[in-house]
Amino acid sequence: MSTFDLATLSHSRPDLPEGVAIPGPAVAGSEIVLTPDALAFLRDLERRFRADRAALLQRRADRQAAIDAGTATLGLLADTAGIRLDPAWRVAETPPDLLDRRVEITGPAEPKMIINALNSGARAFMADFEDSLSPTWENVVGGHAAVRDAVRGTLAYASPEGKAYRLRDDAKLATLLVRPRGWHLSESHLTVDGEPMSASLFDAGLYLFGNARERLERGTGPYFYLPKLQSHLEARLWNDVFVWAQEALGVPRGSVRATVLIETLPAAFEMEEILYELREHASGLNAGRWDYLFSCIKTFRSPASTAALPGGDAVFPDRSQVSMTVPFMRAYTERLVLACHRRGAHAIGGMAAYIPSRRDPEVNERAMAKVLEDKDRESSDGFDGTWVAHPDLVPVATEAFDAVLGARTDQRDACIDEAPLGQELPGDPTALLDFRFPDGAVTEAGIRLNVSVGLRYLNSWLRGIGAAAINDLMEDAATAEISRSQLWQWRVRGAALEDGSTFDTARYQAIHDEELWQIADGCTDADRSRLREAADLLDGLVLDETFTEFLTLPAYPLLDE
Repeated sequence: MSTFDLATLSHSRPDLPEGVAIPGPAVAGSEIVLTPDALAFLRDLERRFRADRAALLQRRADRQAAIDAGTATLGLLADTAGIRLDPAWRVAETPPDLLDRRVEITGPAEPKMIINALNSGARAFMADFEDSLSPTWENVVGGHAAVRDAVRGTLAYASPEGKAYRLRDDAKLATLLVRPRGWHLSESHLTVDGEPMSASLFDAGLYLFGNARERLERGTGPYFYLPKLQSHLEARLWNDVFVWAQEALGVPRGSVRATVLIETLPAAFEMEEILYELREHASGLNAGRWDYLFSCIKTFRSPASTAALPGGDAVFPDRSQVSMTVPFMRAYTERLVLACHRRGAHAIGGMAAYIPSRRDPEVNERAMAKVLEDKDRESSDGFDGTWVAHPDLVPVATEAFDAVLGARTDQRDACIDEAPLGQELPGDPTALLDFRFPDGAVTEAGIRLNVSVGLRYLNSWLRGIGAAAINDLMEDAATAEISRSQLWQWRVRGAALEDGSTFDTARYQAIHDEELWQIADGCTDADRSRLREAADLLDGLVLDETFTEFLTLPAYPLLDE
């Protein structure tokens, strides 16, 4: 049954506020977090900001249509130059428990992950409701219930094997941050006035309603990571949400702090403006990799759009060749660090997704060496902190940042002279659009990797597992996005492979079938239970002539089938 048919199964709860419906069956945790008062708060939040969100999503579509047609491109905004050149503003003072962010661990908002991450020794933990959480209703509600218990120090978990997990009380726990879903996503399991609620407002609103006052009473605050923003106007909407919610909940204005992920190409041209719009709630920016590369391909997907690029049409090589040190990625990270530091915000680096091997010392040694090299680069480049996906990587990443930071908490004062206030940030912003790869190549191995990872991840996601261990890496939706976008680009552009052949639909289908058979042959019936649907979904994403904005949009209705 499709998610959008679930209205016929709406809960018959007599205590639902006016205008609210909860389609589908009850799930564990509902009685804890979906109280009548919480639902009334979510309803009022949705009604207040629904039209604003819709207008901004339409603005996204309109801007993309203009880029597709070749009538617009990206660059610094002329009408916000006054913000960039104004030396007077800085973001809000950083709360004490967000001063030292040298290593942050991230993972889905699931009980075992939350406990292990908070206990890991990392300075902060991002409980994720977005890319690493498959948004089944059970996962979403259970995640909010688990976060609520974690805030109160009562979260515990027993594995199927009988192993018990609980929060430590003999050491400082990581500071908790929450990542809600992006503006483009809806939560169809809760409707307001007959329409699915914004998933962003659901996640942020439910966390604030249940935990903001509790966090403040415990000497901390409600802290967020904000994903997938494409403009400063979307940051302004988040700021309006925070102001409204704090007033409605009776907590001091400015209690909320938000770090924005700069993981879309349009947002890279508006970093200072994003900080400005959120300045009373902002604490930093984060530089990702796969989502950012996905956005680069997605934004300049049409032949007409690429005419405006410095290098003309650019076909990306195998993703393994697109490191953080290629010129346009260097331009992006350097700009982010400078933008943050001259406005008093933290610059947080990207993910180390390696899963350490406790069985194979050689694999483990190679992985640790790569992580250390990556974190040495980030710390030397001025970042104040970084991300890891596994507790065993916390000491490695900490070592890299300790070597640079010493007794300091951050590097926010390190490059003020390089980016003086009252001037534009140094560096040519068009470098963000120079996607040339003189030595890059598309190979059959790269195609097979993208097909295999796409199939494996989508199969996992459809089974309710949003953080999947694939090839010794902890993968989330961002990996599937860059994988399928590359396959689409290579097919549409007829990419020339390293061996002189051309990638086309027939070549894709042949590799797809071979990889599908290999995956099916090597896993259990339970593990491959959604593999056929995953294969059909990947085919649609790669073979459709129209580029699908986010794979989660067509995939979401399949979760309830």
